[in-house]
Amino acid sequence: MSIADKKNNTVSPEEYLNGELDSEIKHEYIDGIVYAMAGASKKHNQVSRNVLYSLENKLRQKKSLCETFSSDMKVKINNVNQSFFYPDVMVICDKNDDDYYQESPIIIVEVLSKATRKNDSSTKMLHYFNCPTLEEYVLVEQDFCLVQVFSRKQQWQSKHYFPGDEITFKSVNVTLSVEDIYYQIDNEDMTDYLQQKHKKLK
Repeated sequence: MSIADKKNNTVSPEEYLNGELDSEIKHEYIDGIVYAMAGASKKHNQVSRNVLYSLENKLRQKKSLCETFSSDMKVKINNVNQSFFYPDVMVICDKNDDDYYQESPIIIVEVLSKATRKNDSSTKMLHYFNCPTLEEYVLVEQDFCLVQVFSRKQQWQSKHYFPGDEITFKSVNVTLSVEDIYYQIDNEDMTDYLQQKHKKLK
């Protein structure tokens, strides 16, 4: 999601959380500053849905205790200053009791656009990388087919995935195909891939 509006005055985490309960639009909170979030495109929602449903279905098949959350659930990052974000998708295996945010994500997924790519690949990523429970951070392009997965090892390492590839999320032992992530997405990469796939099946 993109940061669309910045309020000049800093607020406390408690003020932010209370304000979100009554707000008609969602905001993210970074180092005392509140940022309004812009609405998402159709493709953004489609990709987010595909990732959420695919992960949820695989976790259910495994009878996993881990749970998926959509962009209506906040994640709290406890750095020097607390920050709150609305990831497009996250997987939680160690849930807390708060109704409005989680603190222990194991996977976070952000769907990118021209407006959000810089923020999701820099500011948000640095905050997420400081979350001790996070094992995998996933960036998914919506306008073309590219999935970048950052995995926590001795240091964060990334790998790119394209149509025809499969992605194994080692933190939950679940494998998704790039094709599933881009199911029903109308972009040139998927059209070309499906046409080539169809020709091979003839």
